[in-house]
Amino acid sequence: MNAIYLNEAQLSLDDFATVSQQTLHQQDYPLAHGAQRNVLIYQAESLINAARDDRQSVLSELHRALSSGPGVFVVKGLYRDLAAVDRSSQLFEEILRDEAASGGGDHFARAGSNGRIWNALQKVAERDADAFIDYYGNPLLALICESWVGPGYEITAQVNQVRPGGKAQQPHRDYHLGFQSNEVVARFPLPLQILSQYLTLQGAVAHTDMPLESGPTQLLPFSHQYEGGYLAWRQPKFIEYFQQHAIQLPLQKGDGLFFNPALFHAAGNNTTADHIRTANLLQVSSSFGKTMEKVNHVKVLLSLYPALRQRQLETEQRHAVIAAAAEGYSFPTNLDTDPPLGGLVPQTQQALLLQALQEGWSEVHFDQQLSEHVQKRQA
Repeated sequence: MNAIYLNEAQLSLDDFATVSQQTLHQQDYPLAHGAQRNVLIYQAESLINAARDDRQSVLSELHRALSSGPGVFVVKGLYRDLAAVDRSSQLFEEILRDEAASGGGDHFARAGSNGRIWNALQKVAERDADAFIDYYGNPLLALICESWVGPGYEITAQVNQVRPGGKAQQPHRDYHLGFQSNEVVARFPLPLQILSQYLTLQGAVAHTDMPLESGPTQLLPFSHQYEGGYLAWRQPKFIEYFQQHAIQLPLQKGDGLFFNPALFHAAGNNTTADHIRTANLLQVSSSFGKTMEKVNHVKVLLSLYPALRQRQLETEQRHAVIAAAAEGYSFPTNLDTDPPLGGLVPQTQQALLLQALQEGWSEVHFDQQLSEHVQKRQA
């Protein structure tokens, strides 16, 4: 694509198919133990041993696998100590029971079809420090994270438990732009859309065995290389192509699945009668997603709001001021207390300010709503 800004009319299913029909050449990845259905398979022990001899070669190969390669790989035996996995799984069950009793749940799924723990990383640490240390003190997990986003990364974790009868997701791309509407995506120049995939690593640690009938993640290798994918994944013809060509691989407890967030993927159907499929979903974020200075936007807004109410600004002027004064992104947030409103993302600070000005809120009311907005985003 030669365009800097894309629209949906410029998308090509033929181009998408050409990208997705590439064939993996395992010889290009000498550390891989094998390949299945265009997915690289690594053995944890082999990666650990190779990293002792030449860490940079391991980092380079894993990065290539996620960028110019198929965009996905499996690490068998990522957790050799399954006791650490089981201990965390017990904590997950406790958290799920406690949150179900208090009315919590998954905001993205039909009630009862699965279980979701937001911010599982913090919740496990608060309940059992030793369990956290045993689980996240995994040098191979750290190496995999660094291979994609470099040092200084930040991990978040969300547990997903899919119960018998749980239905497949619609294919999608993930955070960042995968969580935005097409209207928002189209406002980002294509180089920034491509950059987005380099800011996050998606991972899943299997906390139960995942036979095919339990619905492990559906994957479309190489689909991350289609540049217009953040605009394409909602279109019916791209969804149909995914459903016809996506693959699945069974996983065993302790295995890890890692993929480029731009890879088209979706959780599968759990058609079993009694098998609960549990995964700890990891999102690993680059350290670059931060500003150079820390600005207290609440103080800025409280200072500006009285003047903004009084000034008669043109629409474009108003939007420019809002963009400079308020946070324009929904994340990070606390999805337990700040769920999405009518979509995939919670209300932003900018949207709150615009609503206040349009509806003529008093300064007292704006102060109250802004305070509530800040509070519900705290973990």
